[in-house]
Amino acid sequence: MEELKVREKYNWSVTILLIIGLITVLFPLYMTVVIAFKQPSEMTNSISGILSLPKSWSLNNFREAMRVTDFWRSLFNSFLITAVTMIISVILHSLMGYAVARNMGKSKFYRFSYYYIVSGMFVPFAILMMPLVKQTAQLKIDNVFGVIILYVVFYMPMNVLLYSGYLKNIPVALEEAAHVDGASTWTTYWKIIFPLMWPMHATVSVLTALGTWNDVMTPLVIMSGSGMNTLPLAQLTFQTQFGTNYNLAFASYLLALLPMIIFYLVAQKQIINGVINGAVK
Repeated sequence: MEELKVREKYNWSVTILLIIGLITVLFPLYMTVVIAFKQPSEMTNSISGILSLPKSWSLNNFREAMRVTDFWRSLFNSFLITAVTMIISVILHSLMGYAVARNMGKSKFYRFSYYYIVSGMFVPFAILMMPLVKQTAQLKIDNVFGVIILYVVFYMPMNVLLYSGYLKNIPVALEEAAHVDGASTWTTYWKIIFPLMWPMHATVSVLTALGTWNDVMTPLVIMSGSGMNTLPLAQLTFQTQFGTNYNLAFASYLLALLPMIIFYLVAQKQIINGVINGAVK
């Protein structure tokens, strides 16, 4: 019996997988930090030269990376696009998810709308890229405003899927009781349903913010020539046809990584609850 209890307590296959996963995550992070603090003279072709710790821990690479990328201006542009996209997505997509979730079983129109919107997840950006570039240029929205609109549309399928799934866990009886008390559908949504969806709001916010913050392709093809750079666009300056300045690039990557890490740490509890509840029908 004791041997059986020990086997039940320690699942070595799962433990080994967790260790491998931990190494897979930590090793690239270690490489990023080490290279970001090294000087170019310390970079050699040997494995030991790349993996070894810096001879002196200096912030010179970070200062130079901030200067080259015009860090504060690029940070503001990225923050503006990400924050506005996130706020609009939470408000608009939650309303769409609510309408779809509460009417799918009653109306074929809403059922079709749901499947039509969700099918957008399977359309690759490469197919849409050239038509979008031409359309945004013709409509004179090949700027920050146009990029925000595109992001709101791009993340609509996943967010509506998450919201509609989460709303199935909220009893309809709450809305019926509010209607009996004289509340309109609009009032019921904002006063009762919207506050109950905070875990999913956090999940949608982080997923949307991460995708928007790290995206390179959309700002590159839409805002090219506008003179405005997001952080990912500014970081392309480290890559030329003759090589890549890895020390400055990795220092810049760490600087760009910090806001999203802080945001995720603040909202992680709500994110986990939102993902779990949204996955249950």
